[in-house]
Amino acid sequence: MKKANILAPLIFASVSWAKPPNVVLILSDDQSYTDYGFMGHPHIETPHLDKLASESALFRRGYVPTALCRPSLATLFTGLYSHQNKITGNNPANTPQNKAHAQRTGKDPREILISNIDKHGGLPHWLGKQGYWSHQSGKWWEGSYQRGGFTEGMTRGFPNPRGRHGDAGLKIGREGMEPVFDFIDRSVKEKKPFFVWYAPFLPHTPHNPPERLHKKYLAKGVQKRVAQYYAMCEWFDETCGALMNHIDESGIAADTLVIYVTDNGWIQTENGGYGPRSKRSPYEGGTRNPIMFRWKGTIPPADRPELCSSIDFVPTVLAAAGATGPHDFPGLNLLPELKSGKKIKRDVLFAESFAHDIADLENPQASLLYRWVIKGHDKLLLTYDGAPGKMKYPPQGGEPQLFDL
Repeated sequence: MKKANILAPLIFASVSWAKPPNVVLILSDDQSYTDYGFMGHPHIETPHLDKLASESALFRRGYVPTALCRPSLATLFTGLYSHQNKITGNNPANTPQNKAHAQRTGKDPREILISNIDKHGGLPHWLGKQGYWSHQSGKWWEGSYQRGGFTEGMTRGFPNPRGRHGDAGLKIGREGMEPVFDFIDRSVKEKKPFFVWYAPFLPHTPHNPPERLHKKYLAKGVQKRVAQYYAMCEWFDETCGALMNHIDESGIAADTLVIYVTDNGWIQTENGGYGPRSKRSPYEGGTRNPIMFRWKGTIPPADRPELCSSIDFVPTVLAAAGATGPHDFPGLNLLPELKSGKKIKRDVLFAESFAHDIADLENPQASLLYRWVIKGHDKLLLTYDGAPGKMKYPPQGGEPQLFDL
């Protein structure tokens, strides 16, 4: 009996240590890697994300494999590159190839595209097998939240109106945070590990920030459209602050892994819209973004010099949750190095860029425009002859480009 009493605390400690963390993904939408206080922007103020950066393992050299909304989100969901999950662009193009696929399957091309997540599965499915509850809010292209394996959510999905971007899910952040807060509170009450997909339509257009923030940046002498965008970045930051405060005030900071990433970059122009070498492009302004991991008491805060990619999100979260997926994921499980502070063993980083509209739903290469690789501070960019679709800034020239970053 005495031996059992001695061992009981050890057994309890082991079980407690192995408790899977809650996971919160914060996903910015159309924001440059420069546009944060902690990244040194001279005007934009992001005090809440600055605080998150100070509490996180921060990768200033973070990247996304594809600098466009839907494929970038699909990588975060599936853990696969765009050429693997076949979600390479935002929309199916009106091409003979896609018409043939529709005729053969009897399905709308948009439905054919969404069906890729049925084939590959995604993080909410795999976390669900470990008992996780999950909540979707904000941007979500792949049908209803149920189809994505989320237990709760806001997006009804195609063919509902505005299902293309996320329909009702787009209210999050812009119209309050209550759906996410309610989900967190219920999960904590029921002692269920949870996954939050917080992907607000921020700072994405429409750039209609609160007037108090717009006036603030106009007072700094910034041009009107640029001031609107700057204000949107701060508005997004305020929502992140509200979310982080709710986590901390709920007493679950030590039990919650928070990960921050952006879907793609953005360079605001004075005439409206984005400039070249930003969104949709393979250049730094399109693909680079800060990536953060906060797990208080488990991941020590650090300014990490290594390369990091959103392709690492799924394998890292699965490892933290003690879960597995059905694929040989191309990304890295960063958890051991995040916890130990040791250097990440990565020599190179790969990525690709496709056209906005998908020329052939069954042949990703038909829309391939770029591939690039980073080794150290060298970046090699190769151009391909895929159909450009509705690209605002199509590739110019076909010569390889080498950059010293």
